[in-house]
Amino acid sequence: MIKAIVGANWGDEGKGKLTDVFAHESDVIVRFQGGNNAGHTIINDYGKFALHMLPSGVFYDHTVNVIGNGVALNIPSFISELRELEEKGIKPKLVVSDRAQIVMSYHVRFDELEEARLGKAQFGSTKSGIAPFYSDKYAKTGFQVSELFNDAWLDSKIDRIIDQKNALMVHLYNQAPLTKEAILRELHEYRDLIKPYVVDVFNLLDDMQKQGKTILLEGQLGALRDPDFGIYPYSTSSTTLAYYGSIGAGLPKAIDEVWAVTKAYSSCVGSGPFVAEIFGEEADQLRRLGGDAGEFGATTGRPRRVGYFDAVATRYGCKVQGATHVALTNIDVLSYLDEINVVTGYEYEGVITQDFGAVSVLEKSTPVIKSFAGWNVDISDITDYDALPENCKAYIDALEQLIETPIALVSNGPKRSQIMNRR
Repeated sequence: MIKAIVGANWGDEGKGKLTDVFAHESDVIVRFQGGNNAGHTIINDYGKFALHMLPSGVFYDHTVNVIGNGVALNIPSFISELRELEEKGIKPKLVVSDRAQIVMSYHVRFDELEEARLGKAQFGSTKSGIAPFYSDKYAKTGFQVSELFNDAWLDSKIDRIIDQKNALMVHLYNQAPLTKEAILRELHEYRDLIKPYVVDVFNLLDDMQKQGKTILLEGQLGALRDPDFGIYPYSTSSTTLAYYGSIGAGLPKAIDEVWAVTKAYSSCVGSGPFVAEIFGEEADQLRRLGGDAGEFGATTGRPRRVGYFDAVATRYGCKVQGATHVALTNIDVLSYLDEINVVTGYEYEGVITQDFGAVSVLEKSTPVIKSFAGWNVDISDITDYDALPENCKAYIDALEQLIETPIALVSNGPKRSQIMNRR
């Protein structure tokens, strides 16, 4: 059985919690794309954790946790998170693909410098080096983990790429040039840190799948940040879609279930069109109440932009993810409202549509709103879906019809136990 957990929206949907819950019945959890530019918040018996590099299954003794070949591997971040877990007595089984590529310190520096150069036109990068990393990967100037163990190869490769890097560093950004010695020293440090975890993940996962193990693919960010189907150029640099998961994991097999995660309202960190966005005190109140610690980015700490549930964006997100099931999170957050608004369409130049269009159209679109009655009672202690208030269930029924994908799980709080089966 191969399952994928991915985001239906802009990221920050609650995927980490769902992965943590599903890990209980899984054998392998694989991160298949992205890097430490986003975070999954996990709350369990050990405490509260914001994971940026590690898979969300690291809290279980029985799971193997994998960094796949599609990941932007930030080795210092990987080691730092691992040590934080070990300090609390958590010793996960972790492996890293020998085909994963490495985020270098100069990737982070290029990211910072480019955002500064762009000024007001910047893309809202987390400045984690992700765009420069993936640029290097596809330009074939990046470093694969397997290359760390061949000094002659590294020496030759640095000679091949350093002039290109310094053309940017010196002549575009007016910074001091990179040196071969510093790059080689960094690579050697990374080799020593990551060596105990490096395996041939392709063959490992192939064997696991043949043995009938349950493999969970953990996505980062959401469908609307995908560079092809999202709000490009306000996107990330790796594909966020489930069906890339089997490639980015190193497991080119069919996926049995795709779980798309969406909140009961909208939120996002970063720039780009956000038709459902609300502002002022209305937004501040939702942001304060959202989740366990409010709507602030797990990686950046930036206040998330928030808005009404966007059925247009979510329906589209579920479709491009190929979702077979939806998990709806943070339904408890809306309990303070007497009336709950939902975006059911977009209006552009006098025409109403239910299609999620190009960025140039989205930026000038306005929301079409439908209101639903609230339930105005705390539901965070409810464990049986049927026990939810009728207005709450009616709201969920309406969302399911609007997004045209079955909502199978409903989460009413940040803890593992706060999740209900709807089917």
